[in-house]
Amino acid sequence: MGNTFYFEWEVALMEAIQAHLGDIGAKIASIVSVFGEEMFLVLLLGFVYWCWDKKAGRIIGLNIVMGVTYNPLLKNMALRRRPYMDNPTIQCLKPVDKSASIYDIKVQGYSFPSGHSTNSTIAFGSIAYFFKNKVVRTICIVLPLLVGISRFCLGVHYPTDVLVGWILGVCIVFLMPWLLKRFPNKKKLYPVIFVISCVGWFFCTTNDYYTGLGMMGGFFIADIFEEKYVKFENTRSVISCIIRVVVGAGLFLGLNTVLKMPFPSAVLNAENALAYLIRTLRYAVIIFIEVGLYPMCFKWLKGLDKKTEKKAQ
Repeated sequence: MGNTFYFEWEVALMEAIQAHLGDIGAKIASIVSVFGEEMFLVLLLGFVYWCWDKKAGRIIGLNIVMGVTYNPLLKNMALRRRPYMDNPTIQCLKPVDKSASIYDIKVQGYSFPSGHSTNSTIAFGSIAYFFKNKVVRTICIVLPLLVGISRFCLGVHYPTDVLVGWILGVCIVFLMPWLLKRFPNKKKLYPVIFVISCVGWFFCTTNDYYTGLGMMGGFFIADIFEEKYVKFENTRSVISCIIRVVVGAGLFLGLNTVLKMPFPSAVLNAENALAYLIRTLRYAVIIFIEVGLYPMCFKWLKGLDKKTEKKAQ
């Protein structure tokens, strides 16, 4: 299943790197790779949106949901097999799902473009877009580069997967702010973007696309809802920040588990329209609660914020 295409230099480069990587190098690459994973993105977005700067967090969130939708959309168009699937000399050092066979492409996913490279570029590129500090910007450039390099060091992506992942991420970082300036009416803009994004229903067969589509829909609705009804305020209280992020991350994990309970595993794991619809709706509900409803609870922490501010003075 899938398509095989690559340049010979890519395989040669990956073989040379893995020959000298060693156990320590593999562990370092695995740690660096975390900066492009789902849970890290949730924590990063949660901190910026719930605590530091809601306006910046909103744009970063929009960029991220675009990335996690359009990256798998492209993957399902290219259907490129992972490097180790066609090159026995390349080792898979960090599979997507350790419990499944590394050759199960339905579980491990397609290779082109690299999702980690796209996600990290979007997350850190968006931060660099808003925060002009030179140190911050340098870190935001270096980290996505390291994440991308780690992916082909670990044998799960070709270098060209990473390159296109970076390019896609950069395009999205600048696209969403431009669209919002060009079309400021979100109630009209969001439905158009979502309908266009639904094109994947006709050919996408991997869960990551439907996860992204659900996150996109949930975020769009939550953004409009929060802006109209919630209007929460950011905080500089360290304690409040920790509480908001930790509770928010726990809520994300908890909702993901609870919303699966009404459905048999056979239904959730089926590769059909019903399973894809359930996944899309599940993630839409999770993100709507996280972005739109959960911030309603922040008013309970106002007293703590005031006490912290008085002590600081």
